[in-house]
Amino acid sequence: MDPARGDDDERALIERAFRQASFSMSVFDAEQRYRRLNAVACEVMGLGEEALRGHAFPYGLPADVDQLGTLQALRDVAATGKPAHYESYTRAPSGIREHAWNLELWPVRDDRGEVCAVGMAGFDSSEQHWARQRLAVLDEAAVSVGTTLDLDRTARELAELVVPRFADFASVDLLEAVMHGEEPENGGPDADVVLRRAAHLSTEKGTPEAVIGLGASDAYPPFSPPARALHTGRPVLSGSGDPDFDRWIAGVPARAAKMRGFVVTSLLAVPLIARGTTLGVAVLLRTRPDAFTQDDFALAREIAGRAALCVDNARRYTRERSTALTLQESLLPRGTSPQSAVDVACRYLPTDSRAGVGGDWFDIIPLSGARVGLVVGDVVGHGIQASATMGRLRTAVQTLADVDLPPDELLAHLDDLVLRLGGDDENGGRAGVGGTGATCLYAVYDPVSRMLSAASAGHPPPVLVLPDGTTKVVDIGVGPVLGVGGLPFETTELELPEGTLVALYTDGLVEAADRDPDLGISRLRQVLAGSRSTLEDRCDQVLSALLPKHPGDDVALVLARTKALDADHVQVWDLAADFEGVSEARRLATAQLDAWGLTEEAFVTELVVSELVTNAIRYGAEPIQLRLILDRTLICEVSDGNSTSPHLRRARIYDEGGRGLLLVAQLTADWGTRHTATGKTIWAEQALTPAS
Repeated sequence: MDPARGDDDERALIERAFRQASFSMSVFDAEQRYRRLNAVACEVMGLGEEALRGHAFPYGLPADVDQLGTLQALRDVAATGKPAHYESYTRAPSGIREHAWNLELWPVRDDRGEVCAVGMAGFDSSEQHWARQRLAVLDEAAVSVGTTLDLDRTARELAELVVPRFADFASVDLLEAVMHGEEPENGGPDADVVLRRAAHLSTEKGTPEAVIGLGASDAYPPFSPPARALHTGRPVLSGSGDPDFDRWIAGVPARAAKMRGFVVTSLLAVPLIARGTTLGVAVLLRTRPDAFTQDDFALAREIAGRAALCVDNARRYTRERSTALTLQESLLPRGTSPQSAVDVACRYLPTDSRAGVGGDWFDIIPLSGARVGLVVGDVVGHGIQASATMGRLRTAVQTLADVDLPPDELLAHLDDLVLRLGGDDENGGRAGVGGTGATCLYAVYDPVSRMLSAASAGHPPPVLVLPDGTTKVVDIGVGPVLGVGGLPFETTELELPEGTLVALYTDGLVEAADRDPDLGISRLRQVLAGSRSTLEDRCDQVLSALLPKHPGDDVALVLARTKALDADHVQVWDLAADFEGVSEARRLATAQLDAWGLTEEAFVTELVVSELVTNAIRYGAEPIQLRLILDRTLICEVSDGNSTSPHLRRARIYDEGGRGLLLVAQLTADWGTRHTATGKTIWAEQALTPAS
């Protein structure tokens, strides 16, 4: 039908069809000026056809990027004569919400075939567009929220997801217990809710809407939207004009002052609920003209549900990590026990930074005779299992060291224990010591003789830095790793000058970054030789020089600088194996205590010497020797050639003897027995009075 030639009825029909079309229709001349608009187009523009006719596009519309794109599409169709399709996203003057438009543009030709106008039909596809956007947000939530097991980072990812596409400001507040990995307990509906700010984000620079800072806590009254969302477990839609919202804002001067610069079009408080537990609340604000709709309401609830699962996973991880750290701290020494044989500094770095636990360990164990035991070990693997295994071995080493076994014998007993534990683990169906493997180095330093005795079960050798700065690797006989069984261990002994630095470490230090162990030990020697810093600083220098940013294995490091007890602090006497030697021993001890200025300790020392020497004469064998050591305590040692250990027992009323060792135990701070190659030594430590 040709409108130019048709009759009036046909013209009227076409005109009515144009004006009454259910979608927007517009006609522009070749200069992109409005020529015709139907009723829908005028409604969208908020202006009548006469008010727009003759004005160039985009008159009457916001001059944003999308409108400039539409203008370019009009020009292209006019210039090329080819139809075009364009998608526009803008807020029309007659509305407050952004709309999505599918625009179809086509050329209108005159009788000569020249383009004289451009027709444009606009189809409002907002519902389909926002439905796709909501699906896209949900899809993005699945991959962008919960990328780590860090609570703050997870909260931040939730805020980044919804700002700016869904809200102009978002905050994520969590219950205090959640931040510590604990199970939260919600108060009653009439109680204030204390929440800690985990994350917030704004479209405005500096997040001006935030009343509290990150990590800070705030109390929300029960009528406030966040508290209502927490108590009811349902999202709460609010905003300016809502009495509860206005009351909440006005209740805190700082909040009221902050919000004076904003008109909150809409607020949505969404509880974060996972596995039936309420963890916190996400608050979304809009200052843009369009408020949250019911579709937004449903989307926010879905996003919050998914994010809450991630937050709960992070909470549970925080709890497990806290448990693991507590276990680790309980298994490692919290401080070195008092001893004067060495100055010491230690470091421990677990490779599993998320759990904070590993299988390396170290120990500094005071021994009798002013000696000290130095231990470093490595359980293969990382995490809770390796840490638990480490704890078992550390306890075993402490127990065996308390028996005062030589290093090779201690490792032999430890090897037997690992074999038994491995068998128990297999029978019990658990992975344990036997299934993981472990190495250990045990060394004993004696400040009287300046002798270092050490044995290794598959562990790297110690590195020494002598007082003149030269370094050497101890040529130690490296035995099999623990748990092999049936193979001997060898003790290596060497005399050290006073002030020698002894470095014990695990293989994670020298094998870092896939480095050859020999190269790692060489680098360790260079760092130690080139430093004259304190032991603490040297530890830090070693770790900085040898370890990459993210070590691939646990690392333990012990630096011990040896001391020596001079002859003035040690006295030794050989005694006759008869009871006249008892009085002689008392006389010698008393005279020595007078020389040391320990007259107040003399009475107790006489009794201890008398009982120990009498015991050696009566039950021991020659040679008998008395040694006094003045250290932090007064140490009395009596040695004899019999390896049989004495036993502490309570004497009955009618017994003539049996009270000697009981008396020693009651009068001294500590006592015990250690075996030697030629017999045994019974020792007792006596605390010094403050004046001493």
